[in-house]
Amino acid sequence: MLPPARLAFAAALLLILQPPAPAVAARPIVAGKPAPSEAAATARWLAAQNTWGVLSTISSELSGAPFGNVVSYSDGVPGEGHGIPYFYLTTLDPTARDALEDERTSFTLSEFPLGTCGKIDPENPTCAKLTLTGELKMVDLQSSEADLAKSALFTKHPEMKDWPKNHHFQIFKLEIENIFLIDWFGGPKPIDPSEYLEYGRNQGPLRSS
Repeated sequence: MLPPARLAFAAALLLILQPPAPAVAARPIVAGKPAPSEAAATARWLAAQNTWGVLSTISSELSGAPFGNVVSYSDGVPGEGHGIPYFYLTTLDPTARDALEDERTSFTLSEFPLGTCGKIDPENPTCAKLTLTGELKMVDLQSSEADLAKSALFTKHPEMKDWPKNHHFQIFKLEIENIFLIDWFGGPKPIDPSEYLEYGRNQGPLRSS
């Protein structure tokens, strides 16, 4: 039998020389936040990762004042974000009523709820924030788009399927006309809506958690 000192040396040598264990396949987390130079990718990442935001309409009950409301949304089933936010709204809520009167809408997302901003303040420019502005339109329930939207919404928000039928929830989507993104110092990044939407088509769907 080898003396204890030699046994310890042999064990250490084996640890050094043995090949590394194969990596365990893990659920992708989106490959992380894109670099500040990748504005369209960052905007799409925020849309894919978040599940709620603030939807602001022109209030039909407050003399045209802006009205912001926390709403759930989805831009696709997990792993297949496409950038267009879909919402499940009822006219019992002022947001849907406002949109039926005036479709002009903005939708704001922050990186902060994702937990990737660390200890910095949500208003710090390096904690990304995105505002999509456009028109909030109802989706035809008989269309193939409605099927896609239902799948996207109900997969991320399962309890929606059981919301009261007599509340007459409808699917809405935001048709994006303008994009405001801050994810670094130096002011907002210019992103054309077509660039934002094409990013997903060219790179494949953005993964969401």
